[in-house]
This record gives sequence, C-alpha cells and structure tokens, in this order.
Amino acid sequence: MASILKDCKYSLQANRKTREGSSHADRNQQFEHINDRVYQFLTRDQPVVSMDAKKKELIGNFKNAGREYQPEGCPEETGCHDFEDKTLGKAIPYGVYDMTSDRGWVRVGIDHDTAEFAVAALRGWWQKMGQPVYPKAKDLLITVDAGGSNGNRNRLWKLGLQRLADEIGLQISVCHFPPGTSKWNKIEHPMFNRITQNWRGRPLRSMEVIVNLIGGTKTRSGSRIQVEVDRKSYMVGIKVSDEEFARIRIEPEEFHGEWNYTILPRHSKI
Repeated sequence: MASILKDCKYSLQANRKTREGSSHADRNQQFEHINDRVYQFLTRDQPVVSMDAKKKELIGNFKNAGREYQPEGCPEETGCHDFEDKTLGKAIPYGVYDMTSDRGWVRVGIDHDTAEFAVAALRGWWQKMGQPVYPKAKDLLITVDAGGSNGNRNRLWKLGLQRLADEIGLQISVCHFPPGTSKWNKIEHPMFNRITQNWRGRPLRSMEVIVNLIGGTKTRSGSRIQVEVDRKSYMVGIKVSDEEFARIRIEPEEFHGEWNYTILPRHSKI
C-alpha cells in the first residue's frame, strides 16, 4: 500500500495552518483605518497600546513545547498526562503592549478571562506604566481583536472601559481587528512570541516560575516586560442591561462603528 501511494506522489505530511476562514469584505480597509488612527495618535504624542490575552497555561509539571539546552542525556522529566492540577490551577496572561515605548505589561490571572479581567489589566498598565510616561495624555487608543473578553460585541467590555474612562479622565478609543485576523494584532510578535520563546521547553511548575520567565523577557529595545499576578475571582455570565448600556458615552466612528468607537468620560476630572 505504501509503495502504491508513493508511486501516486503521496507522502506523509503534517497539517499546516494557512486558512484563516472567510474574510470580511472591508478587512483591508479596516487595516488601513487602524494604521491611520495609530498615526494620528502618535503624531499627537498620545498613547497607543495593543491588548490581548495569551492562551491559558496549566501550572504544574507538564510538558511545554519547544527545546531548551540541558546536559546531554538529561531532558526535563514531566508528567505523561496534561490534566489540570486543581491545587495549582492555571495561569491566564493578559498583555498590554505600548507601541511607542516598546514596553510590555502582563497581568496573570488565575480565574477566568472576562471583560472585567481585561479592563483590570489595562487599568494596571495605566497606573504602573502608562501614566508615568504620559502624564499629559488626554486620549488613549487601544487595538484589540474582535472576539473574546475584549470583543466588539461584548457589552461588559464597553461598560468596563466607561468606568475606567470615568476613573482616569481619558477618552478611550478602540479599534478592533476584523474577525479571523488576530495574528496581525501588534502585541503578538514583539511581546507574546518573545515570552513563548523565553519559556520554550521549560515546565511551568509554579506561578513563581511563570512570573519570573515573563519578567525575564525583553522586547526588541531591551526593555523587560513588567508582570503582576491577579488572584481575584471574576464572575462569568454577567449581563449588562439596556439601561446600563444606554448610559455609556460611546461615539461610533462613521467607518464600521461596531469596530471603531470612542468612549468619553461621563464627568470632567478636576
């Protein structure tokens, strides 16, 4: 049988990730719109960040993809099965990447990747990194994916941004990448890829190991990624009523207002 397949020009081949699924008709125009918005903010010295959640990681003696140098004949020994250790749990890294300064921030959660958790990561970045660098900022631009905890249809995400805008007094503008194009989000290559490379082949046996490996990762400019652990529990399934949503000061843009919008503070910060 094998010889017959070989004669017919068949060979053993692995799957290849190349298909992104159907693309939106305005996909390229949205990319151009995002580039224009980023340029507008950067020329006004206003902060621009890319945000996303990295995939959840099981904490424990589990195999981690990739290879790392070890003494010859002494590979890291891990468990044979990847069943979650309930006593150790899982880690949920949510990142914020500052495009201007090439600096990164990661908040590592232990519960659920919800809209409240995503906004908490943004709040942490602003308090610890953003505000000291941009003390005179009036606007903030965020680029994110179209789905997940920061999805464009997620009402709780927009309500959380409204509360943050009220708290810090900034106008928060958001641009979502079209569905199926998350790999183009800026945070992926200069930040998440570097974290993955830094812990390749290393079992993530504890939260301390995860924090140290993320904190030991550098961006292209040599800046170390800052990291903190969020041990708060985040409830899933929270609904935002029509009344609550109506009080959000959201201004959709003319071009795909469902992807591009600005949330204004509901009161002036004195």
